[in-house]
This record gives sequence, C-alpha cells and structure tokens, in this order.
Amino acid sequence: MLRHRVETGEGVRQRWVPLASMAPAVALAAVASEDQKFPTHHGFDVKSIVDAMQEDGRRRGASTISQQVAKNLYLWPGRSWVRKGLEAYFTVWIELLWPKRRILEVYLNVAEFGRGIYGVGSAAWVFFGKPVSALTRHEAALLVAVLPSPKRMSPAEPSEYVRGRALEIEAAMESLGGVGFLRRLQH
Repeated sequence: MLRHRVETGEGVRQRWVPLASMAPAVALAAVASEDQKFPTHHGFDVKSIVDAMQEDGRRRGASTISQQVAKNLYLWPGRSWVRKGLEAYFTVWIELLWPKRRILEVYLNVAEFGRGIYGVGSAAWVFFGKPVSALTRHEAALLVAVLPSPKRMSPAEPSEYVRGRALEIEAAMESLGGVGFLRRLQH
C-alpha cells in the first residue's frame, strides 16, 4: 500500500543518510554516472557545457553534481535563462562554502529516485527493502541509472535501458579505480 501511494505521488518519502553511512558504491556510482570530474572542478565542467551547446538539436545534460544540488535545493523545475543564471550563482556559493563530500551527501539525499521518493535512504528501502549502507554495487548503479527520468524508470523493475545504463555505470566505476577514487574528495 505504501509503495503504491509513493509511486502514484500520493506521498513523499525522504530519509536523510550521512555520506559516511552509505555504502561507498552509492557515492561512486553517482560520480561515475553524473560527474566524473567532480573531485577536481569548481562547480562547472566547461568542456561538457561547450560540447552540449555545439550538438545540433540533441539535448543532453552538462550539469555537474554541484549544479544539480543548486537546482534541487533552491530552484524550480523547468528550463529558462533566468533559472540557469540563478543556478550558476548558487553553484558558485555552494562550491565556495561546502566541501565536496558535503555537496555529494546533499545531492544523494535530495535527488528524486521515483515519484515521491527523495534521497538514496528512501530509495534503498522502497526499491530494495534494505538500508543504503547494505546496497550492492549493482543496486547502487541501478538507482543512479534512473536519475535522468526517475518518474518513468524504476530500479526495482528495470527496463532494458536501465539495465544497460547500470552496466555502463559499473564499468565507469571500475575505470575510475573503484571506491578509492572517492578519497580524492576533500573532507
């Protein structure tokens, strides 16, 4: 009943989990999928932004994890130059005031993983019936694979696209060097 209510948008679930209490694979999956330059950039991946602007007709995201935190915390959904300008403003401040580990923790706790399901703490319970600390590498990759469209995709009943995307994320996690990659984040 609760799962149905959440999936139909009748309820909102959010469970805050400190980064240190998450399975390390969760943070690594997010960085591998969403922003591989996260440890080294200062809020913006200029090359990805330029590449996205140069592509003809095909829209793709170029937002960093820091930009997504700014958008998810302070702004409204949708696309406009005003919102993008405010997102850039908040991103600069977030990068100046918060360490990377805090930015990643907030991102993983405010991202929407399904209708009314916010944060990996709630997502782990709703989709896998376990705490985020117990998620496997594959489950972490499945969760992150739905982030482009969490209202249409499900990690519990993954489509062929989600399964393939999860495998790509796992390969990216490996190419980054595994969870040791996260040591690059300042404390």
